[in-house]
Amino acid sequence: MDRNSTHTYSKAKHDSSALLEAVVGALPVGLSVQDSEGRLLVLNEQAALAIGDKITHLRGSIPFGVRQATPEQIAQRRERFLKRLGGSETWLHERVVTIENKPHTLLVTGWPVEVGEERMLVSTSIDITERKRFEEELKFLAFHDQLTGLPNRILIQKRVDAAMLDRADGEMFALAFIDLDNFKSINDYYGHMIGDELLRAVAKRIAGQTRPCDTLARISGDEFLLLIDPLEDPRQLPRLMDRITSAMKEPFLIEGHELLTSATIGASIFPLHGQTYDTLQRCADSAMYHAKSIRKGSACCFDLAMNDAMIARMSMEQRLRTAVRGRHFRTYLQPKISIKLGKIIGFEALVRWIEDGAQVMGPSEFIALATELGLIDAITHFVLDDVANCLSQFQSRFGENVSISINIAARQASDVPFMSSLIDSLQAEGLTTSIILELTEDALVTERFQNQVLPRLREMGVRVSIDDFGTGFSSLSTLADITADEIKVDRTFISSIHERPRSQGILKAIESLCQALKIEVVAEGVETQEELTYLEEHTSIQLVQGYYFSAPQSIESLLETFGSSDGGLKSLSLDEFLAAIMNN
Repeated sequence: MDRNSTHTYSKAKHDSSALLEAVVGALPVGLSVQDSEGRLLVLNEQAALAIGDKITHLRGSIPFGVRQATPEQIAQRRERFLKRLGGSETWLHERVVTIENKPHTLLVTGWPVEVGEERMLVSTSIDITERKRFEEELKFLAFHDQLTGLPNRILIQKRVDAAMLDRADGEMFALAFIDLDNFKSINDYYGHMIGDELLRAVAKRIAGQTRPCDTLARISGDEFLLLIDPLEDPRQLPRLMDRITSAMKEPFLIEGHELLTSATIGASIFPLHGQTYDTLQRCADSAMYHAKSIRKGSACCFDLAMNDAMIARMSMEQRLRTAVRGRHFRTYLQPKISIKLGKIIGFEALVRWIEDGAQVMGPSEFIALATELGLIDAITHFVLDDVANCLSQFQSRFGENVSISINIAARQASDVPFMSSLIDSLQAEGLTTSIILELTEDALVTERFQNQVLPRLREMGVRVSIDDFGTGFSSLSTLADITADEIKVDRTFISSIHERPRSQGILKAIESLCQALKIEVVAEGVETQEELTYLEEHTSIQLVQGYYFSAPQSIESLLETFGSSDGGLKSLSLDEFLAAIMNN
């Protein structure tokens, strides 16, 4: 080889080495090559950061002693290196290192290679810190409630399952079901933003009454589960539940509003009341409902006597679902009467559940459960269909201005999509001026009903009645703020009113305010001649309703009695109606 060729070869070799070094240095991943002694032959900046020293210190060195390693650590690293060098498979692991005073997670991969007659180890490292952070965020979202940051239904079940596997004989834990009382009313009245802040405050307050070893989870809107683990003595449980219920009765200050609420708690104990998550939760849920039936804001531990009630409730749920699917309901009507005119001016539609074709169940026996199970909308539409089919016949028999009232549950009143569909149905059937919607006043004052539902009802000409006035949150001041066409005074004020001066005074106040506001007053639950006489002689109330005149009658029965007509619009008098009912 001549001198020029030698010079060209040397220059090319030098240029190739520089090029290789530049390429390795520019790689977005760490790259290192170690010889059989562990000496770093090839190394870029990313790999140096992963090892934990400057590249100028590491190149050509054996890096087992970096990061202030002890002799034992150096020996372990050397042994691990030799094992990987002598193997035949690719290895991979995650390593957390500090880079610029911040923790970084690296994914390190390595594999042995043969170069000439020498065995070497090639390693790469990729910074996966952001990916790990994203994975942790996804994991958190999958197992935690986004509003409160508490574990969700999935995670609490995992922890209960783990607690069951970890139990030795005789060791116990408890599962408490915590239900926030009247949350829906607060949420509807103050809005979702206040409701969300209240839930965060509730979660914080409950957590403040628990131990670090316990787990509080939010499993739905206003429902929480508390895993009390371990439970050394069952006698501790009532004291803990009482602490929580007492704390929950203290006011919450949310966005300048002082909110008062309470929580009802039911608890079950493993293994006394069940040995699966589902069983323990059902038992705790049953105990909570038992406590709520006695007094909201109380607590109760499950006992075997509740098992029958739980089974009965589950049976009731299944039967009610079957009834809705099979439309096993019948609409009954009770007349609303004008004392002055002595005739029927309307009816109230009351639904009955007809089970097994014979047993008649009143709304007090199933409406609350139907609402809880989300079945009430179907039942309401069933009643509306019945009313739509019979209204023209009743108007031909009792007068063209006869109306029929339909009850709307509080949950439905603030459910804008449901109310919109109901109004659409009334409009499609031409019933907007013949139907009165009866709602409780706590439903009427909700923001969504007032702003999104009531204006459309007014536009369509649908009248609104306040049902059961005098119960719940009733007050004359709220009555002044409510836009309504009539109120129905609850029968608790009408019962024996001729003997109860306090009820007389309250009724007089309601009557005076309604006269000023041009709101019609209906006295519900008139059952005796004495009650009717008092209303006639001492009040100006003209509209009454109650068993004194007629119990609710099925539409079929009423049509059978009054279905025939001469085609005119002459109204039946009250006496004619009562005589026909009595004869029938």
